[in-house]
Amino acid sequence: MSLLQEFLGLLMFGVTCIVLLLGFPVAFTLAGVAMLFALGGALFGVFDLRLLGGLPSRYFGVMSNEVLVAVPLFVFMGVMLERSRIAEQLLETMGLLFGRMRGGLGISVIAVGAVLAASTGIVGATVVTMGLLSLPAMLKAGYDPKLAAGTICASGTLGQVIPPSIVLVLLGDILQGANTQAQLTKGNFAPEPVSVVDLFAGAFIPGLVLVVLYIGWIFIKAIVAPKSCPALVGDEGRPDDMGRRVIGVLVPPALLIAVVLGSILAGAATPTESAAVGAVGSMLLAARRRQFNLAMLREVMRATTQISAMVFVILLGASLFSLTFRGFGGDEFVAGLLKNMPGGAFGAMFVIMALMFVMGFFLDFIEIIFVVVPIVGPILLQMDLDPVWFGVMIAINLQTSFLTPPFGFALFYLRGVAPPSVTTLDIYRGIVPFVAIQLVGLCIVAYWPALATWLPKVLFG
Repeated sequence: MSLLQEFLGLLMFGVTCIVLLLGFPVAFTLAGVAMLFALGGALFGVFDLRLLGGLPSRYFGVMSNEVLVAVPLFVFMGVMLERSRIAEQLLETMGLLFGRMRGGLGISVIAVGAVLAASTGIVGATVVTMGLLSLPAMLKAGYDPKLAAGTICASGTLGQVIPPSIVLVLLGDILQGANTQAQLTKGNFAPEPVSVVDLFAGAFIPGLVLVVLYIGWIFIKAIVAPKSCPALVGDEGRPDDMGRRVIGVLVPPALLIAVVLGSILAGAATPTESAAVGAVGSMLLAARRRQFNLAMLREVMRATTQISAMVFVILLGASLFSLTFRGFGGDEFVAGLLKNMPGGAFGAMFVIMALMFVMGFFLDFIEIIFVVVPIVGPILLQMDLDPVWFGVMIAINLQTSFLTPPFGFALFYLRGVAPPSVTTLDIYRGIVPFVAIQLVGLCIVAYWPALATWLPKVLFG
């Protein structure tokens, strides 16, 4: 591999990041930059354009991949549940249940965020909904605006880790290919498969760990700074039928979660089949609340089409990018760099996690998944890292990309619905402790890999 090849490969990666930061569409940036560098490399005689003949087979593989069919179905389920205003009922009920204790309203927001994460998984809808409903209530109760904003943003991003998650679906598909490639390189021609189901099971306990850490922070604030999260005062108290109300509100979404996630973990259905059941179940929940009609269905289908089209067009653009990067020998350069890293597999993993964390300040999680993981995944998995643990670590790390300024999307979502009394600086300062908590959670899973690997082994052997 020539020095010019290495230079062009690294330059292509750098130019792509710069163009993305300038705000150009992700899919067209990935494909356009890759095509320009491929043509330039061919002119200098360091790139073989015949490599691009493999694109049709890659695209056909994406179109015929049954696992990826789960993406639009899960998106449909999430959008339908968001439109049916189930979050409003959950927040109201949980607020009545915990609001009389100090920090109780914050705990309610986190609990509802966890429930919505396991049922919708759409960060924007969750943050906006909770921002509209719970932020005014928290401010009225006397909560510190920074703590209120941070709690809403952090709990709204739990859908990136707690299954079923679109991030895990996309990661599972990419890691499956990366693990196969890594094992074949090592001479293992019958590798153990890695599936989306494994990642769902692996992310379940770490997702709950994050929820516990968030709630723990609210408890700490209630002790050391009680004025920042006071109990609700001046309300009418709990209704007499509180127990029946809690059951009526929690059971329907809990049943949907149990059916969708339980059927996957029990091996009774594939993620795609369970996603289809979830899509139908979300319509039944909307009908139960008398929110379902043809106008709503058209609106949900239009939103689902837009989100799904964005994901798949980026995936097609990323295929051209990764193929061109490999054509320049970029994967060999990265492999040599990581294998010579001090600390071996731990040092290489630390560098990649740090790189993804920094990229999360500027790039969306989809961009990071499609650009970085296909390049570094096969290399790291050759170092005998557990693929499920590796995927869960990536998912937790990418969750921070929604919270880190200047381009944290959860911050923008909340800024759009927050009252003028909550400044942008309040939101930025409010998420700092929760970003630190997520890094602590990442370190916990890194130190105890069994948190991610135990449940898949118990369920699937």
